Amino acid sequence: MDWLHLIILAILQGLTEFLPISSSAHLILPAQILGWPDQGPLIDLMAHLGTLGAVLLYYRKDVAQIVFGGFDLVSFKPERQQKQRAKLAFHLLIATPPALAMGLIMSVYGWDQLVRSPVIIAWAMIGFGIVLWLADIKGKSTKTIKSMDWQAALLIGCAQMIAFIPGTSRSGITMTAARALGYTRAESARFSMLLAIPIIGAGGAYALLKLIQKGDQNASLQDGLVVAGLSLVTAYFAISVFMKLIERISFFPFMIYRLVVGVALLWWVMQTGTPGV
Repeated sequence: MDWLHLIILAILQGLTEFLPISSSAHLILPAQILGWPDQGPLIDLMAHLGTLGAVLLYYRKDVAQIVFGGFDLVSFKPERQQKQRAKLAFHLLIATPPALAMGLIMSVYGWDQLVRSPVIIAWAMIGFGIVLWLADIKGKSTKTIKSMDWQAALLIGCAQMIAFIPGTSRSGITMTAARALGYTRAESARFSMLLAIPIIGAGGAYALLKLIQKGDQNASLQDGLVVAGLSLVTAYFAISVFMKLIERISFFPFMIYRLVVGVALLWWVMQTGTPGV
């Protein structure tokens, strides 16, 4: 593959995966607008593994607590099952299956290809950007992850199901749900990022399985390693900056960005006559 293509895809994936602006839209649109060939499953897999590495590295302390919390959950000691780390592990456990089921259904029936329309992406960018902003300004900002109950975790997990519509943003919709439930911006972002770990891991494993079965003629392993490395670095940078900014600013700038991209994309579709579906 062309090196410029690889670098742009890796940087886009790294910068947008954990921001509420939809990484899937940013990966789909360049190929459609610039006429690039599809990058293939290997590049998709390696890009996501890079961002997974970034979130594991940035939240390494939380990840360690989740792992130990998992052991607490399967222990036969009630006092260990009531620890905060066990509760966090349990909340991630129950929040993940709805999105996994939706992702599997969409992949098996080919629905994931049906929603890759530029028009759908544009309206999702606009609509869910406004919803994110409304949830942010209406949220009470009083709750933390420590006070989370299983019902809230499940609701946030169910919100992830909507994220399979490109332009929605997995991180954006989960932060929207958390803010609507009254969690602070920082805690909403933190839970959203931790919730990404099992989703990205499962998606990567599924992509790897398809890659083994069908192979990939579009890219080499060297291409994939380049994408993984660049995605990791850019994703770690994006998470670091975002978590520092989110304590001082609202989600308003992200809403404006989404509106601009959505409107510009609709204008491009009308000007070029690109099919809407």
